[in-house]
Amino acid sequence: MFADFGAIILAAGFSSRMEDFKPLMLLQGRTLLHWAVQCFQQAGIPQPLVVTGHGAPQVRQAAQTLGVPIVHNPDYQQGMFSSVHTGVSTLKHFQAFFVLPVDIPLVRPATISALIQAWQGQMVLPVFEGQQGHPPLIPATLIKDILAHDGQGGLRAVLAKHTARELFVWDQGILLDVDTHSDFQILETQATRLKIGTRAEALALAKLYMPQRGLAHGQAVAQMALGLAQKLNDYGFNLDLDLVHNAALLHDIGKGQPQHEQAGARLLSDLGLTGLTQIVASHRDVPPPASGILTEKEVVYLADKLMRCDQRVSIEDRFQEKLDKYVQDSRATQAIVGRLNHALAVAQLFKNICGQSVNKIQLSK
Repeated sequence: MFADFGAIILAAGFSSRMEDFKPLMLLQGRTLLHWAVQCFQQAGIPQPLVVTGHGAPQVRQAAQTLGVPIVHNPDYQQGMFSSVHTGVSTLKHFQAFFVLPVDIPLVRPATISALIQAWQGQMVLPVFEGQQGHPPLIPATLIKDILAHDGQGGLRAVLAKHTARELFVWDQGILLDVDTHSDFQILETQATRLKIGTRAEALALAKLYMPQRGLAHGQAVAQMALGLAQKLNDYGFNLDLDLVHNAALLHDIGKGQPQHEQAGARLLSDLGLTGLTQIVASHRDVPPPASGILTEKEVVYLADKLMRCDQRVSIEDRFQEKLDKYVQDSRATQAIVGRLNHALAVAQLFKNICGQSVNKIQLSK
């Protein structure tokens, strides 16, 4: 629990451009309000404050169902800043607080946690691919300035007068707001991919956590894995190319730690990317499936064995360096040979399916 940090969710607007009532729109079976509340609760802020206005009775009922406090903005017709003013005026005993419009519902709990961990007494702003997003983490010392502001330029005008730290995050959700039905369709797609992330998110995450050499290897393995997966799809498979790409790119995210496969899987699980964990945890050694059917797991595993750093090699050459290194260790040599045989068997399965050696597959861009 982060008892020193609060959150305000703004749910008072008219939703005029949407021609629907945004706080109660359903996304994957949950209201946008539920998504926004949940992102804070899962990050350790159990009681985010919901500001109501237009449609107050319905929002109040939804908030009460979620067990979170509400405050009504009687001046909601004056715009969003009036809701910020109403919410801020009720905050007490916090070092800092978040402000999140309800129509930016897919911020990840891991991002909230990262912003809090970055807190050093000054405002913290999340940034994805060079763009600032929501929610800002605002020092409680700015409450006086917010309450004194005349509303011109909104909250942004107040915050612009104060020092802020930018925190680079891998969460694309900080930028995804909903104003139109077209925006909502994008949100629906994003919501279905939260457990594996988008390709842009995977790359941003890799840049944050992996050294340059590891990033180069991950990118090369991702290109190889996509080439293999696309070939299998040509032969009737239905492999998820985003899953293949992201798991391949991030397979070594735990490199440098003991049992780096498991360490990487735990990190991804903690970040909410649970759809990648099984592949990352098993990429060191995958026996050929008894079913003869190759999945994303085997594809990523095979691609890794076809790359030394960012250079393409044969499976035999990839394992030979290990055999040379442990030539005096019979136990290690036996284990390496076992993994080599697994890799060759998976490669043979691929050839049986596609009629083409893995060595002939082109890397995908």
